[in-house]
Amino acid sequence: MVEEYLAGTEDDHFQIPEGHRSGFVAVIGKPNVGKSTLINAILGEKVAIATPKPQTTRIQQLGILTRSDAQVIFIDTPGIHKPQHALGKFMVETAVRALQDADGILFLTDVSHDITAEDRNVAGYLPEIGAENVLIRVLNKVDLAGAPLEYQRRVDEHLGLCPFTEWLTTIASEGKGINDLVETLIQHLPEGPRYYPPDQVSDLWTREIAAEMIREAALLLTQEEVPHSVAVAVNEFKERPNGMLYISAELYVERDSQKGIVVGKGGRMIKQISSQAREEIEAFLKQRVYLDLHVKVLKNWRRDENALRRLGYRIER
Repeated sequence: MVEEYLAGTEDDHFQIPEGHRSGFVAVIGKPNVGKSTLINAILGEKVAIATPKPQTTRIQQLGILTRSDAQVIFIDTPGIHKPQHALGKFMVETAVRALQDADGILFLTDVSHDITAEDRNVAGYLPEIGAENVLIRVLNKVDLAGAPLEYQRRVDEHLGLCPFTEWLTTIASEGKGINDLVETLIQHLPEGPRYYPPDQVSDLWTREIAAEMIREAALLLTQEEVPHSVAVAVNEFKERPNGMLYISAELYVERDSQKGIVVGKGGRMIKQISSQAREEIEAFLKQRVYLDLHVKVLKNWRRDENALRRLGYRIER
């Protein structure tokens, strides 16, 4: 039975039609510009967390779009910024490596605002990339770009930021412009194999996605001073005999005062975080979840490379 299943899997998953296109596409931009929202819109489901907080994305994650004629592997990168600590340095290095390894690049900017120094900082990394790369400029939030004259001024300003292969406009939060973007991108990818099974939408383990959803809930519900200082480690991820999934996780902050905020008066905040995260995890896994959260202090963990490794960040020595 196992041999038959594996044989069927190979036939079904990796035998592809002539002319099939595939490739890895890095999605880049400044922090909080909407990269994860764009990838979720392209895939039609939530695989990357997205919040209004800058630098929400910390790790590289793949979002995988599979069609009969193509497979596009989107690399959701941390926002490129000027790092202030070891975690920030890790995030920027992760994003730059993704640029160097990609078959194509989507460079996303927010056309509802003028170009910023952060946008120019991102563009400054592009000369390091070979001229053979496809670079598609994506102007997001086009609905908020202003009246016609203001709209045209902003579009011209954004397109002048760097050379590009193609440009398109999107409203990622509403899914508008997504189909045109995907079709344009696929036209520029080389012919190639299917790298992942068609039902796989992310390269993260399920427990890693759960950890990200817990962190997302904490980011959305806590005060300004807390979000950047929160890390999540899942310690136990086990299905019980009754079919319920038991997840035990720890939220790490850097100071006792932050722990007080995350726990909340009478434990109210951590209960809200747990409830919101549990609903997201259950919706993703389509399974009932018991979520057990604890908050701990790990002083200055963002500046400590050993602490970053303990928390699962792949810091190179």
